[in-house]
Amino acid sequence: MKVEFAPLNIPLARRLQTAAVLQWVLSFLLLAQVCIGIIVMLIIHNYWFLYIPYLTWLYFDWHTPEQGGRRSNWVRSWTVWKYFKDYFPIHLIKTQDLDPSHNYIFGFHPHGVLVAGAFGNFCTNYSDFKELFPGFTAYLHVLPFWFRCPLFREYLMSSGPVSVSKKSVSYVLSKEGGGNISVIVLGGAEESLDAHPGKFTLFIRQRKGFVKIALTHGAYLVPVFSFGENELFKQISNPEGSWLRTVQEKLQKIMGFALPLFHARGVFQYNFGLMPYRKAIHTVVGRPIPVHQTLHPTLEQIEELHQTYMEELRKLFEEHKGKYGIPEHKTLIFK
Repeated sequence: MKVEFAPLNIPLARRLQTAAVLQWVLSFLLLAQVCIGIIVMLIIHNYWFLYIPYLTWLYFDWHTPEQGGRRSNWVRSWTVWKYFKDYFPIHLIKTQDLDPSHNYIFGFHPHGVLVAGAFGNFCTNYSDFKELFPGFTAYLHVLPFWFRCPLFREYLMSSGPVSVSKKSVSYVLSKEGGGNISVIVLGGAEESLDAHPGKFTLFIRQRKGFVKIALTHGAYLVPVFSFGENELFKQISNPEGSWLRTVQEKLQKIMGFALPLFHARGVFQYNFGLMPYRKAIHTVVGRPIPVHQTLHPTLEQIEELHQTYMEELRKLFEEHKGKYGIPEHKTLIFK
């Protein structure tokens, strides 16, 4: 295999963009383990004056990720996130105005490998979110697992993510006055195992909990499709029924998160590494689906709204796929 190296005269901006994305990738792959290791080492060496106060505070702060989190405007404004956004680059596209007197659920698709589009658009101050949706606050819901990692949870919450638990989503949608958006990556960890370039497989048919919550709170539903999300990485072939997919699915059931075996480019060469490819991401926010509050929705009501949501999601994809280089014969596959 011929290795293609990056040229030496790369502009400074592109170098900073690469460094920003490398920092982001490593933070999700290694930082949680490093933070846990720090706590373990403090305990082993009996630095009680450091770990006892923190663990005590952690005990009382445990439910914060389910109560709106603790975002930091300073962290969200770090210059590193500007370079992160420009690396791909990431774009946010609005198709229709939203009424800030309502609360909304954004169903984000697809999951991809590391959900770069969701993070770049809803967890930093360098996206066009505030300009496109003035008066709104977005909360990206992620796996509760990440908030169980000491120290790392503080770093994660500072960017704005909160838990994806039912309690957490209900907390956001219960806020009076409207203007709150729960961004939920509906395909979840399972969908990341199908995040192959050129594929559009969405795990949505059995995901109906978000519909029930929307009905219970009267939150409008909005399908969101992030074109380019699956193009950032390549995965080792893992078709359903293969030994690799079987192992991945079993690990996902045990740990609660998936382990896709992905690769892309390196920092100094383009053939292999963990850096995502420079592929543009266009996150398109679709039309809102009005939802009338129903405190005790029936199965029929949930099923009807779920079908409407899938139809609107398919329409969104079909209306915009041609703009982003997707062949006409390509369509969404719902699982």
